[in-house]
Amino acid sequence: MSTAYKRILLKLSGEQLAGDKEYGIDPKVGSWLAQEVKKVTEAGCQVVIMVGGGNIVRGAQIAGHGIKRVTGDHMGMLATLVNAIALTDIFEANSVETRCLSHIYAEQVAESFSYRLAEKHLQTGRVVIVGGGTGQPYVTTDTAALTLGLEMDCQVVLKSTKVDGIYDKDPAKHSNAVRHENMSFQHAVENPEIKVMDKAALGLAMENNLHVIVFDGFTKDNLLKIVQGETVGTKIS
Repeated sequence: MSTAYKRILLKLSGEQLAGDKEYGIDPKVGSWLAQEVKKVTEAGCQVVIMVGGGNIVRGAQIAGHGIKRVTGDHMGMLATLVNAIALTDIFEANSVETRCLSHIYAEQVAESFSYRLAEKHLQTGRVVIVGGGTGQPYVTTDTAALTLGLEMDCQVVLKSTKVDGIYDKDPAKHSNAVRHENMSFQHAVENPEIKVMDKAALGLAMENNLHVIVFDGFTKDNLLKIVQGETVGTKIS
């Protein structure tokens, strides 16, 4: 089976992993994701996943009342690692060979990230899930995802959301909202209404001409359709 992309970076938010729960990880969501990713790997596409941690801790929000912002961000990084560890086990339980790598030192629970190690895992057919953001404070996991996508020479970054792309206005509030199939980086960066990905991440993507697709990651076969070259969601390029 031919694919339009040979290697992709999939960005998942912590909130998505929580499913209908307010906190934590829903194993059913993880299993469903594993099956969707499995279709992609079986088609011949390599997958790198960056996970957020908002279902457990948001560093910027927890800061204050004695907790420093840097400490809050470190807590957020640990939250992403918790998600990465859990997702790795769930993927493995669903017969998807997976390795968890971390940008923070946690040798007892995950392999320390290095380009060569991640590349080796990908070349042997494994999915690579990365936790710990960039390992540095004041950086969102969106920006971490773009950085990782560039480092691992991914051809596209796929931002999984709850909606099927970027609209000219909030589709939850406006029935006449129109979805964009394509959008320029310039428009995405300059328009304050577009909040689906932080501006630092979009700026990094624009500078390096790494395309971003914003799509509904929880519609069956959407991920596979993108990998096969079909138009799904909104492509920022």
